[in-house]
This record gives sequence, C-alpha cells and structure tokens, in this order.
Amino acid sequence: MTPSPIAVIAVSEAGLATARRIVAALPGARLHGLAGRIADADVPFTDTRSHLAALFAQGTALVGVCAAGILIRALAPLLADKTAEPPVLAVSPDGAAVVPLLGGHHGANRLAQTLARALDGQAALTTAGDVALGLALDEPPQGWRVANPDAAKPVAAALLAGEPVRLEVEAGQADWLNAPGLGESGALGVRVTDHAVMGDDELILHPPVLALGVGCERGCDAAELSALVHGALDEAGLSAEAVAVVASLDLKADETAVQALAAELGVPARFFTPAELEAQAPRLATPSEVVFRETGCHGVAEGAALAAAGPEGALVLPKTKSARATCAVAKAAAIDAAAVGRARGRLFVVGIGPGTEGWRTPEVSRIIAACTDLVGYGLYLDLLGEACRGKIRHDGTMGAEEARARQALDLAAEGRSVALVCSGDAGIYALATLVFELLDVENNPAWNRIEVMVAPGISALQAAAARAGAPINHDFCTISLSNLLTPWAVIERRVAAAAEGDFVIAFYNPVSQRRRDQLPAARAALLRHRPAETPVVLARNLGREGESVRITTLEALSADDVDMLTLVLVGNSESRALRHGGRDWIYTPRGYASKWS
Repeated sequence: MTPSPIAVIAVSEAGLATARRIVAALPGARLHGLAGRIADADVPFTDTRSHLAALFAQGTALVGVCAAGILIRALAPLLADKTAEPPVLAVSPDGAAVVPLLGGHHGANRLAQTLARALDGQAALTTAGDVALGLALDEPPQGWRVANPDAAKPVAAALLAGEPVRLEVEAGQADWLNAPGLGESGALGVRVTDHAVMGDDELILHPPVLALGVGCERGCDAAELSALVHGALDEAGLSAEAVAVVASLDLKADETAVQALAAELGVPARFFTPAELEAQAPRLATPSEVVFRETGCHGVAEGAALAAAGPEGALVLPKTKSARATCAVAKAAAIDAAAVGRARGRLFVVGIGPGTEGWRTPEVSRIIAACTDLVGYGLYLDLLGEACRGKIRHDGTMGAEEARARQALDLAAEGRSVALVCSGDAGIYALATLVFELLDVENNPAWNRIEVMVAPGISALQAAAARAGAPINHDFCTISLSNLLTPWAVIERRVAAAAEGDFVIAFYNPVSQRRRDQLPAARAALLRHRPAETPVVLARNLGREGESVRITTLEALSADDVDMLTLVLVGNSESRALRHGGRDWIYTPRGYASKWS
C-alpha cells in the first residue's frame, strides 16, 4: 500500500520549531504554513479551514501543530466514511502531546507513536483496542493482510468484554497476537492462515509467508502471468494476500509483466543473480537443463521462490506454466521482502531548481526523501540541506558530469534508489540528456534493467523571467555560449538565427575566466537586428544567498558585469521596460493591444 502524502500544518510561530522537527522525522512530509505568520513554508496558505478541507479531501494525512479544535472544526463537515479517511493528528506546539483524531487504525496511531518517539513526547491513543489490548486487529504488522476487516470490530469487542476468543495459527509467527482472552476456545475466533478461507465467525489474517517465484519470456503479456499465478494459487487453495514477495532472476528486473504482478499484489519485486538461483538447484522439484543453458541456473521460478523463502523455506507449489510464463511458491515461517535479493534499481534525474526549498517541486522532494543515495555536484547537494539527512552522499566536482552520471547508473544497477541531483531543470543544460546518451551508446546490460525517471525543476530561465516580470511570455529560446561541447561556429549560427527570428534569448554559460569573447560577439549579432535600448536582464544566484537581478540594455551589456552564475536574458524588438512599485520590470507583449484597439 502506498503511504498517504503528509502535510504538516503550522499556523503560528509558537509551533514552527516542532513542525520542522516533524517534517525532518517523516520522509516526504511537507511544511504547510499560514501566510504572514510562517516564513519559508513549502506550501503557504491563506485560509486555514479551506486549506485543511482540500487536503483532507485529497487523501492527504494531516499533522496539525495546533489546537485540536482547529482541525475538528475544519474537517467535521467532511466526515463520512471512516474506512476511507486519511490520518489526522493534532500535536501540541511544544511536541509533548501527539493525539490521533481520525484514522487511528489506518495509520494515525502508528504515526502518532513514531512522532512521539521523534519529539520525546507522548502519544495519546484513544482507540479502545490499542489502549486496553495493546494491539489493533484491523491494523496488523507490516506485510500482514486482513481478509475480512469487518470482523475485527466484533472480535475486539468480545476481547474488551472479557469474553474468550479462539486463536488458530496455521501459518506464520503470530507473537504479536497476545491480548488477554485469546486462547483455544470462544464463539468468535482469529485465524492466521496462508489459505484462502472464509469465516463467518472469525477474523482471517494472512501473514507474509509465501514467496512467489516467477519467470517469463521477454515481452510476456502481464495478463498472462497474472492469470497463471492466480490460477495456480486458487488450485492450491493459497491466498494471494499471504504472498510476501514476487521473486525472479535479475535479468527479469525490467520485465513489465513481473513489475505489474508485484504492483497488483501490493508486494515488492526482488531479484537474484543466476549464481544465487543455481545455489538452490539441489532443492528444485523440476530442474531443467534447457533453462540452465539459457539462464545459468536450473530453475527460475522454483529457484527464486526458494531463495526468497530462505534455507528454512520449502516448496509448497512446484513450477506450473503457461505458454510464456512460469510460477512456483515456497513457504517460510516469516519473510521480510526487503531483506531478500535486491530491488530493481531506480535512477531519478531530478532538478532542484535554483536551490531554495520554496522553488523545489513536491515531486522532487518526495523522490529525494525516498532515495537511498544522492549523486551530485557538492554545492547542489549542500543546497538540499536537511533533505540529505540519512542519505548516502556521493559528492562530485564541477566538470565531472560524465563521472557523476556513470556513478549514478552504476549505483542504481546495484539495486539502489538513486537521485542524480541537478540545479535548475534536469533536462535543460543538465544531466538528463547525458544519462540517456550513455544508455543509448553503451547498451550496458546492467544499466538497461534499471528504472529511469526525470523529474523537472524550475529552470534559471523561468526564475529569471519571474523575477524580472514577463519577458518570455512570447516566443523565446535558450542558447549556451559555452563552446566546451559545442563548436563556436555552431553557436554563432544559432545566435544569428535567433537574432533574425526576433526571439527573446536566454544565454546560459555566458562567460567564464577563460571565455570572455562570446558574449560580446552575441551582443554584436543581436544589435544588427534589434534596438540598442532592448532590455536585458542580468540574473545572478537566483534563489540563493546573494541573489541579484538587474535590468540593463543591449547597448550597455558588458561581459564585465557577468559571470558563470549569471543568466543573461535579452528581450526581443517588442520587449518593454516599465517602472512600477518602485522598481523596474520588463515584459514582452503578445499582441493583446491589437484586440483592445
């Protein structure tokens, strides 16, 4: 199950420090602050009640560092289905009290206990089962599933009333089911089983004890593999909800059918090398020389199931197959999916914007929070601040872009979740294109199995335009004046074409200590096509300490006023400068004036 996004609500300065501690303790959490009272919030808001209501309706978990009454009054009109409502907690401004208000058995109680530990406070649990019994039958430990949640309430009520409830453990380790009253007899019961059963008078709990091994041909249809698995489980009488992990050969890590099956079952997909699967050969029920010649192991489905179940596990469902897929099931007393094999590696190429947290997208913040490793130029990683806590940092140097991209790909190939951190937008003069070029040119089998995703950020172009007004509201282009990778003759042609086409132009990498002539040459080319008074924005260190934004003219533009941290944004022949609110702005008309006339 994917956890709900978490919004930490701060409405006063008194609770801000506690709110920030909560954000630091909860990966992916975002600070939502009341505008005018909370500075530098990830998400500012102006109307507390409507903001809380909107978040709640979206399924966002709410942690309010405020009086419980604020949350209650805002959310009361929305309460309808307690099985679908996200967790809502109230935390005292000093962090001493953490009170789950809604969703106690849907994550709020567990979240409260996590926060109480992080804040050195007290979780004020009020749900009867948690208080009197020390457990919540409808919120079992990680990996367990409840087949019939409606049965939890009468069973818990019987235990609270002192009535005996029978406990039948057919599979797994159920040490956590230790409430007084659970025993060998009772009108109602709790059954822990890996079988697909129905119980009118008992709560059915499925422990994570089954390892599902699968194999398939390249490009196998996901529906075929799913049908094979469910048919095999049904025939064996086993419940899909007792499956702890989908396991296979590492060559199948990028196989759509395998990943789709794991997502369908709501469990991790884990992978093993041929050598690791071959180590299971003496335990296989149906070893195959054909499979060995093709893969380096005598059995993929059975081998993966046994490897995931561990040395104490045993096959309970030998290999069964369809036209293009195979599956097998092994059983163990308990299976920790995160501890077996390795996950499919993931590489996220992310843009963090200019650096300030307020200009970092929520998607990028969630990715960084979920990753194990961060690769990037040291300055960019420093800009992440607290977001780096608990991550393995791989600091690189300026100019070593290829080395950073290769390192990120290699780490992801080891099964890690890696963020390759770029300033601005990852796809604009950054490392996204280098990653795909390496994948394309080298065709590295280990790299080919990883999952790759690009997450956008606010570019220097967008940031500069916003600071200056609206200069890119019409056609524009970007040109890098660095000839380290692109011949100067090519850059000259592009500048000339953009000048003739009357584009607003953003010049990246305008000058360096050794490159002083390119910007004056570009200026000269532009002056042949647009007025000398054309407005120019010089934006430096955007979103960082020492930010400066200055408006000059094309005629006055000088390389002496620019460095590598500066973006030069040149208006077109229609761009205009104006003074408003005590400062200078520029904008580029789109032609609305013709409509007015």
